[in-house]
Amino acid sequence: MRKLRSQEWLGKKGKDGFIYRAWLKNQGVPEDEFDGKPVIGICNTWSELTPCNGHFRELAESVKKGILQAGGFPVEFPVMSLGETIVKPTAMLFRNLMSMDVEESIRANPLDGVVLLCGCDKTTPASVMGAASVGLPTIVVSGGTMLTGRYRGKNIATSDVWRYADEVIKGTFTNEEFREVEGAMCRSDGHCAVMGTASTMACMVESLGLSLPGNAAIPAADSRRKVIAQLSGRRIVDMVHEELDIGKILTREAFENAIVVNAAIGGSTNFVLHLLAIAGRMEVPLTLDDFDNLGSPIPLLANLQPSGKYYMEDFYYAGGLPAVIKQLQGKLHGHVITANGKSIHENVAKAVSYNEDVIATNDKPFQEASGLVVVRGNLAERGCIIKPSAASPHLMKHKGKAVVFEDIEDYRSRFNDPELDIEETSVLVLKNVGPKGYPGMPEVGNMALPKKMQDKGVTDMVRISDGRMSGTAFGTVFLHTAPESADGGVLALVQNGDLIEVDVEKKFIHLHVDDEELESRRKNWSAPDLGFDRGYVAHYIKHVQQADLGADLDFLTGKSGHVVKRNSH
Repeated sequence: MRKLRSQEWLGKKGKDGFIYRAWLKNQGVPEDEFDGKPVIGICNTWSELTPCNGHFRELAESVKKGILQAGGFPVEFPVMSLGETIVKPTAMLFRNLMSMDVEESIRANPLDGVVLLCGCDKTTPASVMGAASVGLPTIVVSGGTMLTGRYRGKNIATSDVWRYADEVIKGTFTNEEFREVEGAMCRSDGHCAVMGTASTMACMVESLGLSLPGNAAIPAADSRRKVIAQLSGRRIVDMVHEELDIGKILTREAFENAIVVNAAIGGSTNFVLHLLAIAGRMEVPLTLDDFDNLGSPIPLLANLQPSGKYYMEDFYYAGGLPAVIKQLQGKLHGHVITANGKSIHENVAKAVSYNEDVIATNDKPFQEASGLVVVRGNLAERGCIIKPSAASPHLMKHKGKAVVFEDIEDYRSRFNDPELDIEETSVLVLKNVGPKGYPGMPEVGNMALPKKMQDKGVTDMVRISDGRMSGTAFGTVFLHTAPESADGGVLALVQNGDLIEVDVEKKFIHLHVDDEELESRRKNWSAPDLGFDRGYVAHYIKHVQQADLGADLDFLTGKSGHVVKRNSH
């Protein structure tokens, strides 16, 4: 067993050791806590401004119990937290900043292993990205989902927000009723109760092997969430003794497993950005083609909103993620090691689906091929993505004239204009909502349909943008177009009335404008002046990579390890 890293601080003699230990003792730490016990950092993303993670102070206490039981020395520390529902202009703008906070907090302190407490959308990938760049033994404890909402005798959750919002636009649902739904939907601790981005991230870390089996789906209000937190606290101490670093878990094979599992659960499109960013930190080669080749043929096995019918609470009761992984055994690298020291196949050996209307078998999937599809063409030379399980089959092959919105403000000011020149076959195009162009790549790609279309009974239209969409959303939406508008992509040159063709089966997206005309338009195009000339946002715009690379900052890719290169004491 290698020497504990924490002993470089707490095991020192003389003045240096005195300073490190004495100031920790002011918190009532007994002398024997410094005698070679593994120091475990609990990286807590609790914040009252991150409601999904609002119960994490209590959850951290369960982790501490486990660490103490296993003979470790727990130390809890805060990092920047990102409340998806509150942070403006978008939490994605600050994912990379939070990852820097996590990375530097871990490296700079006397830690031997880390427990990441995360739940809300960006807190999971940001935490994992930061930890990956350091390389210590790491385990993830997710916060769990809310209990399923109830409104007028019906189950509801976040995906229903889009439906009710459309009803308000159509005038079939009042603002007073819409307000009433608020209290009925978010009725317990936890993140969104559907297979949105937060639940997708919880499934991602379990399929990568970074959490204990079953972690992804336990509701926040279920006592078993505290149990798995305590067991994770115990396990991280063993991981330190076993030298089971995060790099031994996050292998190329583990990333491939995560792609397959995400397809089978109908996971969020945001999964692509976050997995690419994590792979970049681990220096594991991963491209959009991997998501297409590995994920697109995978059948849909989880009947969960927004792609299906049920909720995350139902998913847990039906067997959770282990039951899905069990069905995928022939399609996964079964030998890869996970946080509990066992292989992913060992972990699901006894897994069972208790409700095949929620978790299907391979023989009778809910959809034959459901994984995210990457499409390319002159409108997306470096690719864009679509989630077929949440799209309308009749629009997967489509031609229509573009209705163009230059930015999100333009869209909001005009989409309900009665004079808007639009028809059922039109293609909605939204520019300048990519990583640089917004900046931060907000979840606005699933544009609400104009009222004049909804009044005609239209429920879906083809929509194209360089932005993202919420994992709780749905529709025939082409996202993450790269290069983005603000970076000079062809999307920036689209004009009203241009004919656009999409064919998901052929993985094709094309703007029917000849090269000569596009070149003429390009001469008259200039990058938007975003008005940011200082601080983090200016730095972000300068260094953020495009969506096909995960939208990380270029100087953060790769890893620096856990060694502190300078020592002031």
